[in-house]
Amino acid sequence: MDNSMLGTNSPLKRRAQRRPAAGLELKSSKSPLSVSGFGVRGSESKPAATKASLSGREEEIVSKLLAKEIDYIGSPEFSKRGAARRIYEEAPEITAPDVSWYRPLMSDTGSKAKAPSPPARKASVVLTQAEERVLFLKLNYARYQQAKIQTKLAGRKPTEAVKKELLHWYNVAERYREQIAETNLALVLAMAKRVKLSDVDFADLVSEGNMALMRSVDKFDCERGFKFSTYACRAILKAFSRQGMKNTKYRQRFPAEFDSTLEKSDHLETLRATHERECADEVKHIVLNNNAGLSDVELSVLGLRFGITDDPEPKTQKALTLEQVGQIIGVTKERVRQIQNKAIKKIRSILDDPRPDIDRNISMPPNN
Repeated sequence: MDNSMLGTNSPLKRRAQRRPAAGLELKSSKSPLSVSGFGVRGSESKPAATKASLSGREEEIVSKLLAKEIDYIGSPEFSKRGAARRIYEEAPEITAPDVSWYRPLMSDTGSKAKAPSPPARKASVVLTQAEERVLFLKLNYARYQQAKIQTKLAGRKPTEAVKKELLHWYNVAERYREQIAETNLALVLAMAKRVKLSDVDFADLVSEGNMALMRSVDKFDCERGFKFSTYACRAILKAFSRQGMKNTKYRQRFPAEFDSTLEKSDHLETLRATHERECADEVKHIVLNNNAGLSDVELSVLGLRFGITDDPEPKTQKALTLEQVGQIIGVTKERVRQIQNKAIKKIRSILDDPRPDIDRNISMPPNN
């Protein structure tokens, strides 16, 4: 298929490049009638003998074309004598748009606030109503020829020549369909900026608008005397409205709001709590076994200040202040503070001592 009519770096051109050319090459980019292995007489293409066979992908396309009804928008021009030559050769060639601006803008789109802008006037192609009519006649006449081949077959198995002719008209139709869509890509961006759907991502909105644009290309009737933008803009806005209602229904059915606790793991907090519990058990073990060489006064101060006891089922006891402990043992609160700091220093020296001759095995409580 001739891709000369597609814009540079077109988002649709890559798909056209992947599409098989069906072994057919156009002799002229202005006319899809002169095809290798095909001649033109009047308004119909007559297949000639050819030895080229179709690939598996091409056979699949032919099967799909014959399995479904070919839809096209008819025109009185199709039934006139010499319609094919008049539509493709005598009609003026329409300049293909440059859509290299589209892909970089869409790749950076993440929200409504960052909505891309339409192309500059020099980068866009604004078609007149007559030019649009030329493109739509070329598109629908190619589909008309596909439907005509399908009707003639009437369910019979097609020959190789008929398959090639069907693929030829399919490629012609797809080429002009993509050119019309690329010419009107800016319509989607313009309509997307007019709607206010805060719950819908802007990139998703544009994708829905692009699909509505392609459906509009397939259904537009150029013989009614309206410009394509009049029909397409309304169809795109309707697609946006349906997208908004669909999103609203989804949120009503699944009203769960964002919960940060479900998105954040508590693994670090669990590790930290486990470490603190193990350290506390080790300190308790050192104090109860007096591995640090604490005096009776120091043991009393630590027991009263931090509730350290050897009772397997200790009662809940509120920690006493320095002044309260001093009144119990008969010293000032400053002296209690000094005794406490001295005892803690002895315990820390035991914890930091790497000698293995000190028994620090701790019987940890089972995990619940």
